[in-house]
Amino acid sequence: MILQKLITFPIKSITGKESGDKITLNLKLKDVVTTNNYVIQRAYLTQRLNERQGTANTLTRAEVKGGGRKPWKQKGTGRARAGSNTSPLWKGGGVSFGPKPKLYSNKINRKEWQLSLRSLLVAKEKDITVLENFNLLDYKTNDIIKILQSFNINLFENTLIIVPKIEEKLIKSTKNIKTIKVLVANNLNLKQILLAQNLFITKDSLKTIEETYNG
Repeated sequence: MILQKLITFPIKSITGKESGDKITLNLKLKDVVTTNNYVIQRAYLTQRLNERQGTANTLTRAEVKGGGRKPWKQKGTGRARAGSNTSPLWKGGGVSFGPKPKLYSNKINRKEWQLSLRSLLVAKEKDITVLENFNLLDYKTNDIIKILQSFNINLFENTLIIVPKIEEKLIKSTKNIKTIKVLVANNLNLKQILLAQNLFITKDSLKTIEETYNG
């Protein structure tokens, strides 16, 4: 059964002051909480798996250069018998059961993915701050730091800014702060939302989220 989850947020300015207006986010959820949590976990594991490059590679004894000649005769030397210097027992030899290039991929249905994002946003309700906009007169790193300080946010906490469209000036001004990420509302990243301790979402982005992820 599908339920309508309504979350009301006060709209704030980038200085941290409330404008007096409020906005409601309307999301569709499953009526069973455990189902929503399971979908979030499934989507997270799928994203992590698809991010793996699978390029790790080691050489077997057949691929290591050399090994054509028996190092020494079988008997009479007093040393352990050896047939090839590419043996895994030798330094510089092949690897017995090392990794080989592999394609890591997993699939999740579009509706499941959308449900996972909706469920995660509801779970992160307390961490969400809705802003009127994120327009600055001067896009500088110091101005971004002042905004975070006005909301009493520690610079060591992961912070996510969700905007309707990417602006190059905003990307450049936040690039020097490793804990800040910028996302477009119609292309959310579940892993980054999950790891974020603070979420700034503009008023226009909430409407985009409703239209894009409500199915």
